[in-house]
Amino acid sequence: MINKTFVSIIIAGLVSSFSVMAQVELPKLVSNGMVLQRDAEVRLWGWASPGEAVRINFKDQQYQATASENGDWEIRLKDLKAGGPYQMQIAASNQIVLDSIYIGDVWLCSGQSNMEIPMSRVAPLYEEEIASANNQNIRYFEVPKEYDLSKEREKISGGHWQETNRNNIDGFSAVSYFFGKNLYETYKVPIGLINSALGGSPVQAWLSEDALKNYPEYYEEAQRLGKPGVIDSLEKIDQDRIRGWYAEVNSGDAGNSNHWEQKDLEDSGWTEFVVPGYWNFDGKEKQNGVVWFRKKFEVSEAQAGQSAKLLLGRIVDADSVFVNGEFVGNTTYQYPPRRYEIPKDLLVQGENTISVKVLNERGRGGFVSDKPYEINFDDESKIELSGKWMHKAGFLTSPLQPQTFYRWKPEGLYNAMIHPIEKYHIKGVIWYQGESNTGDPEAYKTLFPDMIADWREKWGQQPEDFPFIFVQLANFMEAYDAPTDSNWARLREAQLETLQVPNTGMAVAIDVGEWNDIHPLNKKDVGDRLAQAAKNLAYGEEIVAGGPIFESYEVKGDSIEIHFKNVGDGLMAEDGELKEFAIAGKDQKFVWANARIEGDKIVVFSPKISNPVAVRYAWANNPENANLYNKEGLPASPFRTDDWELSR
Repeated sequence: MINKTFVSIIIAGLVSSFSVMAQVELPKLVSNGMVLQRDAEVRLWGWASPGEAVRINFKDQQYQATASENGDWEIRLKDLKAGGPYQMQIAASNQIVLDSIYIGDVWLCSGQSNMEIPMSRVAPLYEEEIASANNQNIRYFEVPKEYDLSKEREKISGGHWQETNRNNIDGFSAVSYFFGKNLYETYKVPIGLINSALGGSPVQAWLSEDALKNYPEYYEEAQRLGKPGVIDSLEKIDQDRIRGWYAEVNSGDAGNSNHWEQKDLEDSGWTEFVVPGYWNFDGKEKQNGVVWFRKKFEVSEAQAGQSAKLLLGRIVDADSVFVNGEFVGNTTYQYPPRRYEIPKDLLVQGENTISVKVLNERGRGGFVSDKPYEINFDDESKIELSGKWMHKAGFLTSPLQPQTFYRWKPEGLYNAMIHPIEKYHIKGVIWYQGESNTGDPEAYKTLFPDMIADWREKWGQQPEDFPFIFVQLANFMEAYDAPTDSNWARLREAQLETLQVPNTGMAVAIDVGEWNDIHPLNKKDVGDRLAQAAKNLAYGEEIVAGGPIFESYEVKGDSIEIHFKNVGDGLMAEDGELKEFAIAGKDQKFVWANARIEGDKIVVFSPKISNPVAVRYAWANNPENANLYNKEGLPASPFRTDDWELSR
């Protein structure tokens, strides 16, 4: 005899399971606060039970779709005009209501760390901007930073739309925000910013498998690493090696066991050290492990008891900081600026002590020059900390070999951070990347254009409907007294040549970099220049899209005439005579040249070169004196007239 109670339980379980399966699911981008692209055919999509009817009510219009046998469904909206906020109802076996929906322009913001860096990182330049942020029409979505070398993902794991306000702007990409703000202030339509960027990423990590087939070396690497279990195994080996190195260093560090962070530690046996600078024990420049630093300083009666900000420039690689024996903060890698809060009442009148534990994995360890090392008080007084410190090695050992970052491997970021969002209709792309490809700038000349074509194909948008605007690399590293050749200059050339791809634009940034920081703080000029290009390229404004671009040259006796496009209202030299022009004869040896503006051309010459054949401008890692602009205030792109091989 059949147990009726048992059958009832089984039936109830099946009904419950079917109910769960039938729940309509939306991608993370299709959510509260989203911005939909105006004047376009917009796709909304999701998942439900096979054959399930999905209905959408939006702006008094009814839409319907039926889920496929795989559970996928898609609905297309047309003729959306800018505005908002609106509400959307989605009905299947369950009901979903989305609020605060806007219609405007949606831009994808991608690349590596300079696109990723948030407003909090650049805050010292934009304190008022951050404090007054309040605009519900500028909305931001950050794609989770993940990779997948085995497959194209259909979903991203998280993320949500945020309006611009003081509570959340700290986390917004700075370049993205300034770009979006500029566009909003011009067109007064909602702006959606989707940030999908990852620090350190090379361009090949953003290509799909289809595009990688043109590059057998990258394609084969992606195929090998994508096999089940390969990455897990390799990462475990890497992590075990790194953990072992850190365990040795931390256990051997005499500073930890003897509490060298103490305020009143007897440090007469320590040796002097000048901050900023790099440590050097026994004449050996590259020594790795842990070194401790201490400095005593005087605090006035007025300063004592105030809260204060401790600025320690940049430190290679990681640091832990103590003031009067109390821990005030740490940073785990070399790039972020060190900014620490000193609590009220921690500093006392008279003598105080800072102790800094620095851990260095490889290369030179220490304090980066030309950065602020100081304490800033609420009353705007400050204490200078550069100069004499004391230091002592806690534990020195062999260097830690670099970690293998599998998240940067070919295809991985495309699979996890681009493919899942390709159905979301966008106005265009802004891109800031290239630093990680400077090792092979020649390859970038094909990789980058291929990525642009790949994305346009995957989005299903024609080039004329898919503007792609990118940032040319900023100036970086030490400047040289004589003309040089460099991979950074040649990577900028690869970016310049990418303008031959239809519907592309470029923002020049050789005047906003910092010689000692690959992550310059000036992100507003970058965002504004991207917006300037977008206004011309994506919005059809008849304006100068960027700075002067080399067009042609002509040798005339002992000089060379350079002709430009994007001249605008005319060429100009900022701060006096033109600089960073170099000229060479057939021996290919460049010398600094004189240059003068004559109308829309520049005449370049040197008494040292009687028969010139080539000119270069701003051709260096850091052309710090480059000063050719158009009268719209936009800098000229670096260029060369020759096609000579890279020289060293």
